[in-house]
Amino acid sequence: MAHGINKTTNDFSSPAFIDLFAGIGGIRIGFERAGFNCVYSSENNDECRKTYYRNFGEWPDGDITKVDERYVPNHSILTAGFPCQPFSAAGRKKGFDDTRGTLFFDILRILKEKKPEVVFLENVKNLKYHDKRRTLSIMLKHLEELGYLISWRILNGKDFGCPTNRERTVIIGSKTKKFDFTRLKRLPPVHLKDILENEGQFYYLKSPQYTLISQELIKEQDSGLVFVGYRNKPIRTNGVRPNTEHLSRVHRQCNRIYSSDGTHPTIASQEPTGRYHIYHNGKVRRLTINECFSIMGFPKSFKKVSTNGDLYKQIGNSVCVPMVEQVAKEIRRQLF
Repeated sequence: MAHGINKTTNDFSSPAFIDLFAGIGGIRIGFERAGFNCVYSSENNDECRKTYYRNFGEWPDGDITKVDERYVPNHSILTAGFPCQPFSAAGRKKGFDDTRGTLFFDILRILKEKKPEVVFLENVKNLKYHDKRRTLSIMLKHLEELGYLISWRILNGKDFGCPTNRERTVIIGSKTKKFDFTRLKRLPPVHLKDILENEGQFYYLKSPQYTLISQELIKEQDSGLVFVGYRNKPIRTNGVRPNTEHLSRVHRQCNRIYSSDGTHPTIASQEPTGRYHIYHNGKVRRLTINECFSIMGFPKSFKKVSTNGDLYKQIGNSVCVPMVEQVAKEIRRQLF
């Protein structure tokens, strides 16, 4: 059974937090930048654990269901980007019927035992709508029963310095007072072209492989996306209404091409081959794995140790680091 202790030297001058469902450490980076001190982490995926170790010098505990909550270090904040697949619009949306969905109750188990002052939870936007809004209501009810005053919002990475339209549900509970999301500091918009690499081995599409739409049809959407074309992939005809076959190319996200003058759509964990194409400097090319990490606000120095397929999954499951950082800073101002 996991023992619950994976850090022996702590800086107790800063409020302590634990990093559950830690992934590759995006939430940790944001909270540490805000002055908090990580004293424990847990992550079940072995490739993520390797990446976490290379970047933070600690091996996260494994399966959270086998962690004895009594031996989790005392902490002021519990953070958890708990598994989103059970609630995601891109998944099967089984919610609590999915074993990953029930991991929320392991969060409650640790909260009940350790009683931290604050809890920070992050999940997909669709959590708000899942099971006719019953899932979120159940979660909030359980947190309130443990004495937490709850606030929650849908936040978008593009509002916090990340060039991506990535909406996420953020839940914050406090033992003392409700967190005020209206005081969050938004950051100036960043476009894809601001973070792209200028040199490297890029995978370019040739002109017969894609179609650009007419200039007069190009406009920036509210999301910041600027749709400019699509890849000329084979048209799917089975089950498609007559005269709409061409839309099968456009409607599949991996076939769409967006301008570097705008933002990028949400990077999905279900896209392990990196088929994200952008229109930049008059050419269409694929994003590199480093650019995907930059889109999410990870530092250039972040070490990547897995295969590209695993790295795309890891970044697709991660968080917009600058968004977490701004929330963490406001948590410290308001609640500490």
